[in-house]
Amino acid sequence: MAIGWVLLIAVVVIIVILIGMYNSLVRLKVQVDNAWADIDVQLKRRYDLIPNLVETVKGYAGHEKGTLEAVINARNRAMTATNPGEKAAAENMLSGALKSLFALSEAYPQLRAIESFTSLQNSLTQIEDTVQNARRYYNAVVRDLNTKIQQFPTNIFAGMLGFKPREFFEVTSTAEREAPKVSFGTPSAPTA
Repeated sequence: MAIGWVLLIAVVVIIVILIGMYNSLVRLKVQVDNAWADIDVQLKRRYDLIPNLVETVKGYAGHEKGTLEAVINARNRAMTATNPGEKAAAENMLSGALKSLFALSEAYPQLRAIESFTSLQNSLTQIEDTVQNARRYYNAVVRDLNTKIQQFPTNIFAGMLGFKPREFFEVTSTAEREAPKVSFGTPSAPTA
């Protein structure tokens, strides 16, 4: 009779542990999904500002067509990226194109004097800060989920239930980590 109770208690303990592991995996998965949604919301706000910014610049620096087209193309690519790796690469391109666009304000002082340009630039800067915070939170939650999925004994349970590690939202190449070089002088020969 005592062996029956010991077995029953052992089974109950195992079931409670499995439920705890499952619930922690689900909680982390939901947090990752929520963090990704937060990034999407902030990026959408950013995408919505860019056409206004381009139109404002176009009025004063319309002959800078290459820069303006690069911003629009980078925005479109970023909007269509789906997973964190693609989104990160597209966002890095967009950030570089926006830096080039803001560099135009150095070449066109009258552009800096326009209230709508400075307002858009300030709004974009605030959104950039919010996106950066959202990225940090997303990557922290992804780290926690990926760690949980790889730890024993949760890794066995996670594998059976189909929990997969998530991709970080990060800069992946050293070229993307470098600040873009913007020059309005004469073109220089490419360096090898």
